[in-house]
Amino acid sequence: MSELKQTEDSKLSTLSVGKLLWMYSLPAIVGAMVSSLYNIIDRMYIGLGVGPMAISGLALTFPFMNFLMAFSMLVGAGASSRISIRLGEGDRNRAEQILGNTLTLTILVSGTVILFSMLFMNPILIMFGGSENTLKYAREFMQIIVPGTILSALLFGFNSIMRASGYPKKAMITMIISAFVNITLAPLFIFVFKMGIAGAAHATNIAFFVGSIWVVLHFFDKKTNIRFHRKNLKLDRQIVKSILNIGMSPFSMQIAASVTVVIINRALIRYGGDLAVGALGIQNAIATLVVMFIIGLNQGAQPILGFNYGARKFDRMFLALKKTAVAATLVSTAGFILGTFFPHALASLFTRDEELKELAARALRISVTVFPLIGSQIVITNFFQSIGKAKISMTLSLTRQVLFLIPCLIFLPPIFGLDGVWSSMPVADSLSVIVTTSTLVFFIRKFKKRQNSAFI
Repeated sequence: MSELKQTEDSKLSTLSVGKLLWMYSLPAIVGAMVSSLYNIIDRMYIGLGVGPMAISGLALTFPFMNFLMAFSMLVGAGASSRISIRLGEGDRNRAEQILGNTLTLTILVSGTVILFSMLFMNPILIMFGGSENTLKYAREFMQIIVPGTILSALLFGFNSIMRASGYPKKAMITMIISAFVNITLAPLFIFVFKMGIAGAAHATNIAFFVGSIWVVLHFFDKKTNIRFHRKNLKLDRQIVKSILNIGMSPFSMQIAASVTVVIINRALIRYGGDLAVGALGIQNAIATLVVMFIIGLNQGAQPILGFNYGARKFDRMFLALKKTAVAATLVSTAGFILGTFFPHALASLFTRDEELKELAARALRISVTVFPLIGSQIVITNFFQSIGKAKISMTLSLTRQVLFLIPCLIFLPPIFGLDGVWSSMPVADSLSVIVTTSTLVFFIRKFKKRQNSAFI
């Protein structure tokens, strides 16, 4: 085993958990925040450079984008968790088999999704709430973005594996390079070349291309911790099953999010019109910054949790969970403060239209009501995914979106109108926090009881 490989494994098993979390999470947070800039920058430039209906049209693409992202997470998230656990067990050969299978699986899944999406694009956008005013913008954007799905799947999936295999800083640099390309090209295409919403889509795809080439080449380097081998590209049924088993949790969450946004869009059009959909786009962009920060924490914690679970160092695993949950709560509380006290200033970053600005500000103020609670809820769900408890993680992922949010969207808007749509989010958040916390308490009690029995 190389010196680099020994050093990374030694760090994960012996270095202080707080220092490890900082070491792995800081690059992951930067990477996650930078990756979230893709959609946020597109919305800002489109809202200011094209108009309020264009930003409403772009908001229509959210469930479509969630649908596309779900399939890349199905493979990428599952593979990174499995690789972390295998490295913790010291089984580097199996980790490289998973890596090779992931490349083949990513290409096959992305190709299928692209074909389906291009064939049924119009019906999908209409189902997602497209109207005569907004459909043309959404279609123009997605006709360019969809073929780039394979690039985004390679970028985000293998960037996660890069981080999980011991290269958090390089994973961060990958996202910075890719986002820099997008940030540079988007205003050039929109404002200088007058390409409108299509310009934003082209800038995003070019950024995906640059990032995907960078991250894939990493795994061909002989100096890396794990790398591609031709023999591992052939799909193995057990490996594929293990990847999809864990990946099913984030996949289900993304699909549920897609379905939920469809329901939200339809409710918004009914109770607030096309501009209300644009307000959701602005609210979602700002909420995404907070959530992506927490996801960055999770991405940093994932290799620590998975490795120490595989190495049976459970005290370190639970300490990492505790510290991540506390950090996430601080972040979500900051999001609550910003959304509650500065909603108009935040909305002004995306539009000059006063009516849209007012709608977005109210959406923000209501939707962040229980934000201080959601940080730990997201972390706990990720914890179960990181240690291979796929069924628990998937159940918790679906609780908010399906069990609570969809019924709230059915019953609250007829009573409270547009405010009922916005209020559905914090109500669902509150209920899902109760379920998630209760599940963790039950798991810890059962886990400790089993450990004590094994010791006796």
